[in-house]
Amino acid sequence: MALFGLAVSLPAANIHALEGASGAAAGDKTSVSKAYKTPRAALLAGLEDFRSGASDSAIAALKYAAAGGETLAQWKLATIYATGDGVPHDDLKAYDYFSQIISGYDEDDPDWRDKSVVSNAFVAIGTYSLNGIADSKVRPDPERARLMFNYAATTFGDATAQYNLARLYLDGVGGDKDSRQGLRWLYLAADKGNVQAQALIGEMMFQGQEGLPPQRARGLMWITLAREAANDSAKDQWIKDLYEKSMAAATDGERQTALTYLEDHLKRRN
Repeated sequence: MALFGLAVSLPAANIHALEGASGAAAGDKTSVSKAYKTPRAALLAGLEDFRSGASDSAIAALKYAAAGGETLAQWKLATIYATGDGVPHDDLKAYDYFSQIISGYDEDDPDWRDKSVVSNAFVAIGTYSLNGIADSKVRPDPERARLMFNYAATTFGDATAQYNLARLYLDGVGGDKDSRQGLRWLYLAADKGNVQAQALIGEMMFQGQEGLPPQRARGLMWITLAREAANDSAKDQWIKDLYEKSMAAATDGERQTALTYLEDHLKRRN
């Protein structure tokens, strides 16, 4: 399975927008400045146009709002370019807009209304830093990726960041291998409902990996939780395969105990 995918659901070094972004933003602002009184008005209009399928006017309005510092507009544009939703797929433009969110974030005076957007931007930049962007100046930088994931995991409690950080610790990517830290972050992500984390910690418990004593029934509980939530036929196929393999290897007693654990877990969550 792929190590990480871009999720589009520290104190880290300042991240600046890519060269040329300010000039493009200024051009976008000029072209629509007569249509919108404020960046906030442009944001609202852009979101409405996007919902109605008017991609061209939506992009223009969102670019104006983003140039005016509207974090949600920057995030929306980043995800649009990252997924190719109504525009040609362009990871470099996505990286630029995610970077604008991070460079504009004031950790001494944060706007918690933007918490999820800012957290998502740190995760996205971490993923781009880990993998790099082909034919661009964004090169793979695992150490920076670990910093980005660590900041989102600790500051925002982001479950995706916690899972990604766990994988880096467990695999020794971007720094020394640290199974204890990896398992700690993995459990936190799993407990928050991250499907990949649930499957992975379940497998480790079931098999007794990374220094864990075998806890087959407890591991089977986590694997079952992940299987129930897995809905992406391609990305989550490994989870479905893991579930079938683990259930076949478990005893009747382990399956029954796992069911008891599962019921207790769901009661605690509700």
